[in-house]
Formats: sequence, structure tokens, C-alpha cells
Amino acid sequence: MSVLRSLARRLGHRRWFAAAGRLLVPADRLVGRLTRGRVVALGLIPSLLLTTTGRRSGRPRSNPLLYVPDGEAYVVVGSNWGQPRQPAWTSNLLAEPTAGVTLRGRRIPVRADLATGTERERLWRLLVTEWPAYRTYAQRAGDREIRVFRLVPTGAPSTEEVTSAG
Repeated sequence: MSVLRSLARRLGHRRWFAAAGRLLVPADRLVGRLTRGRVVALGLIPSLLLTTTGRRSGRPRSNPLLYVPDGEAYVVVGSNWGQPRQPAWTSNLLAEPTAGVTLRGRRIPVRADLATGTERERLWRLLVTEWPAYRTYAQRAGDREIRVFRLVPTGAPSTEEVTSAG
């Protein structure tokens, strides 16, 4: 593990880090779009761009997210940096589970499955192994259960340019 990645994992528990992270998401989204998903989160953590359909607007919405692989699928979490509200992208997935992942320049169509029960517990363990601060975010979120999704590929990847504004 690189020194910067190790440092980011340690600092991830700090409130200021979460606040800074929330402010940097738009810049990270832009960098991800400009590099067609090749660079997200400065390459410090395994990240992808998730493009959902806005449940009210019907427009594409892209968000950079940490992920962990689970077989052919990608596991993402709606931690929202420990905020009391669910992130909008999780509600978008509940309304329309068909989405797209952009990873290393490839666009992959996926179906989002909300994890529950023992499956959620298994996936949560994978997530906190990659980013231990998720435990801290869960404590900060209070009564809100943080949503965990398994993104299952539904088709062949493409290399077409991602243009959604998010």
C-alpha cells in the first residue's frame, strides 16, 4: 500500500477530512469525467464513477465512489461521509436500479441490488476492510442505516465517452 493511500485511510476518520471530501466531490467528478473514469479519487483508493438516473429530473447523475470488487460485481456504499441524510444517488438507484459504471475508461451497464441481512453484513466487511473510516461514518450517521449496493454488470463494457453532468 502506498504511503499516500495509507495516510488517506488513517485521516478518513477525521471530521475535517470528511468535510474536505464533501467539498472535493465536484472536482473529483469533473476529473473522472475528463479522464473518462481513468482517474477518480486521485488514484489513492479504488474508485469508479456511478451514473444513475435522477428520480425527479430523469437526467443522468454521476458520482465518484469508492468500490470493492465482489466477483464480477462492484460494491458501493451510501455513507455520505457520515451525514444524517442518505445520499441522493442511493434514492436514484432505489427508484431506477439500471445504472452505469465508468471504470478505467470503460463504461459498464449495471443493475443495482440493495444488500440486506447477511449479504449486507458480508459486503460491509469487505467495504470496511478497504476503507476503515466507514465504521466512523456509520456512527456519525446516527439512526440512519447506511445503504450498501452490489452493482452487477448486465452487458459488455464500452469505451464510449461519458458526458453526463451529474
